[in-house]
Amino acid sequence: MKQQAILNVDVEQGKINKNIYGHFAEHLGRCIYEGIWVGEDSPIPNTNGIRNDVVEALKNINIPVLRWPGGCFADEYHWKDGVGPREERKRMVNTHWGGVVENNHFGTHEFMMLCEMLECEPYICGNVGSGTVQEMSEWVEYMTFKGESPMANWRRENGQEEPWKLTYFGVGNENWGCGGNMRPEYYSDLYRRYQTYVRNYDGNKIYKIAGGANVDDYNWTEVLMRESARYMDGLSLHYYTVPGEFWTGKGAATGFPEDEWFVTMKKALHMDTLIRKHGTIMDKYDPEKRIGMIIDEWGTWFDVEPGTNPGFLYQQNTIRDALVAGLHFHIFHDHCDRVQMTNIAQTVNVLQSMILTEGEKMIFTPTYHVFEMYKVHHDAKRVALDTKATDYKFNGETLPQVSLTASKNEEGTVHVSICNIDHENDAEVNIDIRGLAISNANVSGRILTADKMDAHNSFEHGENVKPVEFNAFSVEEEGLNVKLPPMSVVVLAMN
Repeated sequence: MKQQAILNVDVEQGKINKNIYGHFAEHLGRCIYEGIWVGEDSPIPNTNGIRNDVVEALKNINIPVLRWPGGCFADEYHWKDGVGPREERKRMVNTHWGGVVENNHFGTHEFMMLCEMLECEPYICGNVGSGTVQEMSEWVEYMTFKGESPMANWRRENGQEEPWKLTYFGVGNENWGCGGNMRPEYYSDLYRRYQTYVRNYDGNKIYKIAGGANVDDYNWTEVLMRESARYMDGLSLHYYTVPGEFWTGKGAATGFPEDEWFVTMKKALHMDTLIRKHGTIMDKYDPEKRIGMIIDEWGTWFDVEPGTNPGFLYQQNTIRDALVAGLHFHIFHDHCDRVQMTNIAQTVNVLQSMILTEGEKMIFTPTYHVFEMYKVHHDAKRVALDTKATDYKFNGETLPQVSLTASKNEEGTVHVSICNIDHENDAEVNIDIRGLAISNANVSGRILTADKMDAHNSFEHGENVKPVEFNAFSVEEEGLNVKLPPMSVVVLAMN
């Protein structure tokens, strides 16, 4: 049975903020150290200590914004330990992630240098859990003040004459949990206090992000919006797709059974419910949608790879992860009036990463390829696309078999992305296109798919899962007819 969609090219429904395609790099496992930072003396090709291959790969997906230094690590990070001569920097124990020694070689200057190399915006998360108001205030002064002051002078002594431009600053992280186990009322008061001293210097305008809810804690959102909305520009939300039980067994990243494929898709689609419900509360206090929903931690979370440090959260990345990413982007597009930034967890070697490294080796994950295919949607206009999907059935439950989204760029090219989440069956979709005359000559496509549920790239076989040209479509009287294989992500371009 064909699935029907109606694409109205002339009906624009908001702008898809490119920051929806943001990233997150925490001092966790091998994300920063080995994944991004190898040091100037490393035999791995680098620029001032930062891996050249990783930078090139991230630039290729037009990474728009990078969140750092955490995560849970942010609320035990004291920024002054990470500036100045590296050999003199204080060493600390990373109590959250593996109990390893953190030598603070990658600090503020190194992070800002990385963002300059990537040509992306820095998003810094400050320490509310174990830090002081003065510490946070001085960090902002250190980074952004141009004039004469102790912190600005110290920055100059450490080699950065001009202040950096900083747009995004998070006032704490997960303060309901690892960031202090606070009640929303208490955190709301702390947020109001701390953000007061996150000042704008010399024309720099900081977008202040309050620490928001964990999954479906709607009371947290209610309290923060009621008490502190006027002091914030963004409110965060964290949600991970976990097929099993978080504390007793999340499920394997590879070698998983069919039912875990299905439940992973079901839980990924739950993001839509969370955004709607939290968004309804935000609408109550902010009907103009001035405050952005910032989903700065999302992605799959499985059991770690056997034999690896459980505190490093290293997992493989399969075609299943690619479908999860595609579904999330479609949902974020649907809510582009409220969702202004998201940050997948995480960039390298941790959870649902873009890139895996092993010494000098580097491979792209299937998730990386979705980010690369979907960069056509960055800052494009969302256009109306109504879909009537058939059911994907498994063990008596059903989900929509396909998910679609569409956007139009400044040149007028329309891009339609389609996910077939069914692990067994093809999907045939007929798209009735209105407002754009097309022929086979001006439609092109790319596809990411695989023949096994856990197909992935390895250091021995780095291109098992990669995008290829897609041409299983035809222009017919009733519109564009597209046939997708199981477990596939397709992007079509029309002009």
